[in-house]
Amino acid sequence: MSRPILEVIALDARDAAAAQAGGADRLELVRDMAASGLTPSPETFAAVRAAVDLPVRVMLRDADDFSAGGPKALDALCERARRLRAEGAEEFVFGFLDEAGAPDLAAIGALLDAVPGCRWTFHRAIDRCADREALRGRLAGLPGLDTFLTAGSADGVPTGLDVLRAEAARATAGEPGHLPRLMVGGGLGLDHVPALRAAGVTAFHIGGAAREGGWDTPVSPDAVRVWRDLLDG
Repeated sequence: MSRPILEVIALDARDAAAAQAGGADRLELVRDMAASGLTPSPETFAAVRAAVDLPVRVMLRDADDFSAGGPKALDALCERARRLRAEGAEEFVFGFLDEAGAPDLAAIGALLDAVPGCRWTFHRAIDRCADREALRGRLAGLPGLDTFLTAGSADGVPTGLDVLRAEAARATAGEPGHLPRLMVGGGLGLDHVPALRAAGVTAFHIGGAAREGGWDTPVSPDAVRVWRDLLDG
């Protein structure tokens, strides 16, 4: 079995360096976790890129919900995406729902046009959608989509474990809509890892768990190392 992926949320270059020192495989770069993670500045991305050699997935999200907003908001987000791409960003995280809880394909398509050829994660909007399987079907085949970040439930991993295990089994079977990698995050605890690994989950995402004192403190290499050792053990 290949080494599981450990992705760590970083807010700045210090977080990024600490995550790499602790054994992270990839970063999700955001700002403002009080709003559950918004788009960082190109300057922050450049500082992170200079500090580490890990892959960096950059959040594209400018509101504390899963809506892309109106045309002006979407245009502004696409412009931010283009600036980040010009700065060298090659991987992104985004995903939007419409008022009915279905994937907002127009907004998603606009961002794909803004960052052509890039790999991306559809984030936890899947946990708020009206129909998970229908969402997966509608997103199947979109260029660059290689990961779904999910807790299995809007309430977090403890509530979503059965969904996650079922989706991991469908991914292992290669079912349509389940080809992108299943990455688990959102209330993920160390005690959840054995069952998820046994179910075939190969990617894990942590934020507050990488910090010893919550979001007001930086990423701790020691905290990340605990996760690295568990995943590799």
